[in-house]
Amino acid sequence: MNILIVKLSAIGDIVHTLPALARLRRAFPQARISWVVERAMAELLRDHPMLDDVIEVDTRRWRKRWLARATWKEVKDALALLRRRRYDLGFDFQGLMKSGVGLWLSGAERRIGFETAALKEKASRLFLTEQVPVPADAHVIERNLALVRHVVGGSEDRGPYEFPLSISEGDRRAVEERLEVLGIRDFALLNPGGGWAAKRWPPERYGAVADFLWERYGWVSLVPFSPSEEELAHAAACASRWKKAVPFPCTLKQLAVLADQARIFLGGDTGPLHLAAARGTPIVALYGPTSARRNGPFHPDDQVLERPPASGYRYYSRRRRDVGFLDIPVHEVIAAIQRRVALAERTSAPTGRGPDS
Repeated sequence: MNILIVKLSAIGDIVHTLPALARLRRAFPQARISWVVERAMAELLRDHPMLDDVIEVDTRRWRKRWLARATWKEVKDALALLRRRRYDLGFDFQGLMKSGVGLWLSGAERRIGFETAALKEKASRLFLTEQVPVPADAHVIERNLALVRHVVGGSEDRGPYEFPLSISEGDRRAVEERLEVLGIRDFALLNPGGGWAAKRWPPERYGAVADFLWERYGWVSLVPFSPSEEELAHAAACASRWKKAVPFPCTLKQLAVLADQARIFLGGDTGPLHLAAARGTPIVALYGPTSARRNGPFHPDDQVLERPPASGYRYYSRRRRDVGFLDIPVHEVIAAIQRRVALAERTSAPTGRGPDS
């Protein structure tokens, strides 16, 4: 059997689809499973233990250069890869026109997606052969699993979820060596980044939290960042009076290694938070324009502080997503950290980790 998964982006969405992949692999251990993903997000899926093929596309760049000859060559090559196999099953976990078109172009015999009300772009239903009802208030992980249960059967299972990843020894060594050079053992992860400004907490407040973590627990705060968020990381570090917030550039898989060891993770609704949740890191999550009920951390001990954005717009308003910062007082965040640390010390939290290679 050949199975195709279409989930193009973003990092958090890909992480939230991993439990569905794990369920598919258990149900069809001999199947050949492929995944179509945006090239910018493909790092998490390369060398994956449960995937046979990762088909990388670059639709964002193609849209910007659609008249270029090189673009059409890349599109042709991607289509050739997509149609190389005769897929028996295809899943659209994205619910967009471009994901629906991709699934349709694959030639998959059965093309399965969400019911129309749950699609981000309703017209993408035209490319599906089967639509699956999902609870309106369900976490996105459960929505994804509903598509798989439609095929393999079984009852609703709210966890612990399985998030299989392939973490190389090279990534592990790179992180350990840098921590050793910095002389860091116990640390927190603070993530001031976020795809939208409206999902971010001001970087100077992360600096204040870093001071608290050092004074109360003796923990250094690492501030991981990708190239696009370097400025935010350094702003948070500069705001720390004790200078115990350390900017830490890393790849996504190296971030997973850090998450395995971190005492706590603080951040908004963005890929690093979802990756940390998948690794079982204790979390304090800051939410505003998006719904924590839909895509927040899922461990019962994790703490969520949720404030409607100043604009009044909630998920998913592209028009106002870059308006302002989350206005959550530092003292409320510190209180949530204390609660989460106490719970982590009292109980051994399930990790949610899947098999790593």
